[in-house]
Amino acid sequence: MSILKRFIRYYKPYRGLFYADMVCALTVSCIDLAFPQILKTLTGGLFTRGAEEILHTLGLVALGLVVMYAVRYGCQYFITSWGHVMGARMESDMRQDLFDHYQRLSFSYYDRNNTGEMMSKLVSDLFDISELAHHGPENIFISLLKICGAFVLLAFINLNMTLILLAVTACMVVFCFLQNRKMQRVFMDNRKKIAGVNSRVQDSLSGIRVVKSFANEELEQEKFYESNIKFLDSKVASYKMMGAFHAGNAFFQGLLYTTVLVSGGFFIAQGTLRAEDLALYALYIGIFINPIDVLINSTEMLQKGYSGFKRFIEVIDTEPEVEDRPGAEELRDVRGDISYEDVSFRYDSDEAVLDHVDIDIQAGRTVALVGPSGGGKTTLCSLLPRFYDVKSGAVRIDGKDVRDVTLKSLRSTIGIVQQDVYMFGGTIRDNIAYGKPGATDEEIIAAAKNANIHDFIQSLELGYDTPVGERGTRLSGGQKQRIAIARVFLKNPRILILDEATSALDNESERHIQASLERLSKDRTTIVIAHRLSTIRNADEIIVIDQSGIKERGTHDALLAQDGLYAKYYNMQFEGLED
Repeated sequence: MSILKRFIRYYKPYRGLFYADMVCALTVSCIDLAFPQILKTLTGGLFTRGAEEILHTLGLVALGLVVMYAVRYGCQYFITSWGHVMGARMESDMRQDLFDHYQRLSFSYYDRNNTGEMMSKLVSDLFDISELAHHGPENIFISLLKICGAFVLLAFINLNMTLILLAVTACMVVFCFLQNRKMQRVFMDNRKKIAGVNSRVQDSLSGIRVVKSFANEELEQEKFYESNIKFLDSKVASYKMMGAFHAGNAFFQGLLYTTVLVSGGFFIAQGTLRAEDLALYALYIGIFINPIDVLINSTEMLQKGYSGFKRFIEVIDTEPEVEDRPGAEELRDVRGDISYEDVSFRYDSDEAVLDHVDIDIQAGRTVALVGPSGGGKTTLCSLLPRFYDVKSGAVRIDGKDVRDVTLKSLRSTIGIVQQDVYMFGGTIRDNIAYGKPGATDEEIIAAAKNANIHDFIQSLELGYDTPVGERGTRLSGGQKQRIAIARVFLKNPRILILDEATSALDNESERHIQASLERLSKDRTTIVIAHRLSTIRNADEIIVIDQSGIKERGTHDALLAQDGLYAKYYNMQFEGLED
C-alpha cells in the first residue's frame, strides 16, 4: 500500500487530465452498457408497432445512435491520446526525480552499483511505469464498471442465474490472484536480468579499445551470451507463467458460457426465464467477458510496471551517505588553511585506510603526498571535498569542520585535476566552460591560454567548437589534461588538488602541463599526489605515506638528507636502482 500511495502522488500535478480521462472512460462504459438496453426497448416497444410508425421513428433512432457513438469516439480519442500524454509526463517526472537523486547519491553508491543497471532503471523500467500510469487506472476503472454494471443488469433479467455466474467468477478471481503472486516474482527477476544485459553492454562498449587491443572480442561475446541467456531463461519462465494464466482464464471464460447455456436452459424449462431474455443475457455476457479479457491482457503490463516502480523506489529511498547537515553554513572568504585532525577512515567493513592522521597545511602552500599505491593518498584528498566522510576525527578548512558547511560552497572552493580526465560529450568550449557555467568567450579563452592549450585549439578547423568525441577520444592525453586544467582555471578555486595529473604523459606533454599547473597553483593551497618525484621538488612540504601511516615529512632536500623512504623512491626513479 505504501508503494501504491507513492505511485498515486505522481498523478497529483495532472489531476485535471486524470479526472477527464476517468470521465471519458465512464462515458465509454455507459454507452457500451446502454446498447443492449436500447435493443431491448426497441424490440419490446417500437418494433412491435406498425411499419409506418417504425419507419417514421427509425431516422430519429439512427441519429440518436450516431450522436451517441460520436460522443464515444471523442471520449476514446481523449483516452488514447491525452491519457498517454499524462503517462508520458509522469514518466518524465519520475525520470527527472531519479536522475536528480542519482546526482545526490554519494561516491559509495557508485562504488557498489553498475552504470548499466542505473541506465536500465532510467529507461526501460520507467517506460513500463509510464504504460502502467496511463492504462492501469483506466483499464481497471472501465473493466470494473462494465463488470459491475453488467452484473446489475443481468440480475434484473434473472437473479438466480446471475448468482451462479457470480460463483464461477469468484473462482476465476481466486485463480487470478494466486497466479499474479507468482508472476510478480518472475517479472521482478526479468527486470534484474535485463539490467544485467545493459550492464554487460555498457561495460564492453565503454572498454572497446581495451577489448580490441587484447583481441578479446570472443571473450566479451561469451560474457554477453551468458547474460543474454539468463535474461532469455527468465523471459521463458515468465511466458510459461503467462501461458498458464491466460489458458486458465480462457478455461474459466468457457465455464461462464457453459454456465449461461446450461442454467438458462434449466430456468427456461422451469418457466422462470423467457428464451428472448436468454438472448439478451448472452449480449450482456459478451460485455461482461470483454473487460475480463482487458484485465487479463493488462496483467503483464501491471506486473512490469509494479516491478519497475518498486526498483525505482529502492533507488529513491537510498539515502546519500554524505549530505548537508541541518543548519550547515555557506563557506565564504576562504583563505585556504587545511587541517586533518586525528583522521581515521575505512571503506565499509574493510581495514582502515587512514588511521589517526594529523596534517596541517597553511594557506597558499603546496604539500605533496608520496608513497605506494593503496597507502591512502587519494582517500586523504577525497575527504577534503567530502566525497566520503571521516569515520573519526575532523577535516577543517579555515578552522571550520567541512561537515558543518554546505557541500555546494565547499566543493565550489576546491578544484581537482586528476590523472584520468573525463571529457563530456560536446565541444571543447563546452568542456572548458564546465568549470564555470555561463562563462563568457573571453573568460574561456583566457583559461585556455593559462592552460597552454589556446594555440592548439586555434589550429583546429572548428576551433573551440570542435567536438571532443565520446570521453574525448579525438584528443590526446596531454590535450585532455590541459583542457581539464583550463576548466579549473575558469573555476578559480582557492584550494587545488592535483591527483597524479602528469603521471600518464610523455615528457614533452609533462613539461607543458607542469608549467600550466605551476601557474594554476600560484597563491592557492595545493595538495599534490605524485609518483613522478621530479614534479614536486619545489613543494613546501612532502609527506611520505604508506599503509601504516605517515612515515616521513619535510622538504625535498631534507628528505634526501634523511636517506629514508623518500630517498629510496627518488633513487629508484633517477638512479635506476631496483631495490
